[in-house]
Amino acid sequence: SSMAELCVSSVLVTGANRGIGLGFVQHFLRMPKPPQWIFATCRDPKGQRAQDLQNLASKHPNLVIIALEIADPASIKAAAAKVGEHLGGSGLNLLINNAGMVKPKMLEAETLEDMTETYTTNTVGPLLMGQAFLPLLKKAAQGSPGSGLSCSKAAIVNISSIGGSIASAFGWELIQIVSYRCSKAALNMLSKCQSLAYKEHGILCVALHPGWVQTDLGSSAG
Repeated sequence: SSMAELCVSSVLVTGANRGIGLGFVQHFLRMPKPPQWIFATCRDPKGQRAQDLQNLASKHPNLVIIALEIADPASIKAAAAKVGEHLGGSGLNLLINNAGMVKPKMLEAETLEDMTETYTTNTVGPLLMGQAFLPLLKKAAQGSPGSGLSCSKAAIVNISSIGGSIASAFGWELIQIVSYRCSKAALNMLSKCQSLAYKEHGILCVALHPGWVQTDLGSSAG
């Protein structure tokens, strides 16, 4: 049989105002059966950098833009409450932790501040998102038939990077980005921990390497 096609009634994408996040939103909007709810989060929904997202939202009533600062636990809690209100009694099928940052520096130039800020955004953010949205993901899993795990039922997808691979030195000669690599290696371990902890709730947890993409973060080298 062909692979069951993705069928979600609700999805949330962080860092959705540009790059891969915006790409996800556009993809979900173009699906033959688009989700009933697409929650797109970014730091400043009213700002210039979210213009593409605003344009899409004006055309698509199922697209809801939500302000979210991934490094702020209070902001994450508020966003989860807002999403819960929109969903009414139903759960969230798919959480895509895409928001990320990179500070392109050589190893000797890395600092406490760079490492801490990068780790907070790229690793702690997805941890806190998982915690805050767990009740909504659980609800989606409970409302879905069958015992298997799938993205159509309930899932956390963490956008990682081969840059976080310990076995592969991918791109080292071109760009060292040590703080980024460390944060993504840690995100891979977080994904493993989430998969072990949330399996009993019927929630699939995976880390994806999207490839080197031409975005603001990925640069023209992508």
